[in-house]
Amino acid sequence: MHSGMRHFSNYALEGANFRISSTKTNIVIGELQQQRRILIEYIRRHPEFMDALKPILAKKNPPEIVSRMISAADQIGVGPMAAVAGINAEFAVRVAIQKGAEETIVENGGDIYLQVKKPIVIGIYAKDSLLSGKVAFYIQPEETPVAICSSSSKMGHSKSFGNCNLATVLARDAALADAAATHVCNQIKSVNDIHPVLETIVDMDGILGGLVIKEDQIGLIGQLPELVKFDDPRFKDKITADKNSNFNTCH
Repeated sequence: MHSGMRHFSNYALEGANFRISSTKTNIVIGELQQQRRILIEYIRRHPEFMDALKPILAKKNPPEIVSRMISAADQIGVGPMAAVAGINAEFAVRVAIQKGAEETIVENGGDIYLQVKKPIVIGIYAKDSLLSGKVAFYIQPEETPVAICSSSSKMGHSKSFGNCNLATVLARDAALADAAATHVCNQIKSVNDIHPVLETIVDMDGILGGLVIKEDQIGLIGQLPELVKFDDPRFKDKITADKNSNFNTCH
């Protein structure tokens, strides 16, 4: 949705950049800070959590954010930090809603969690593809809360083993969506991989659907919002970026 209808605030936290739309912005920020502290303390005690590229076992009584990341990573087959941006956005949105916000949207470098009362357009940016900035999801309120998480081999500084302009996965569970997007991106090496790889996630418990853009080809699978044509000259100005960013944006 364009800025005339929703106001977005920018917030930076230790290298991560967020776009937030909520009447409870201070609560969102407070939750982001709190979960960051919890995660940093856990990593300090268990440094293997930070660098693992495969699922790992949970230590005894881990905090909720850690257990959610480990569970998602185990289901998808990636390291738990693949779920970090999505789960932080989800926690922040859920707390704001619990505290009385009618709707809240948090974008964390391309990983988005949202619960809305009005339709919203989520523009899709896939660097170096002719499709970049030309299409978007048109999401109805009844389709939320939902996570829309992305991974890319072309953008950001996160580690990628694939060659994919953009892999986007939707799920109710943001940790799952984030981990799955990483997995899909890692598996895409050519346009011939698009549909076989998407088919590996669509039947996973909790995954709603996925989108892949590789060069100028697009693949769609599962239960996705309406895909619409999109043209906003201010698009790139609205993109947040951090070291793990994958560059979607919301309007």
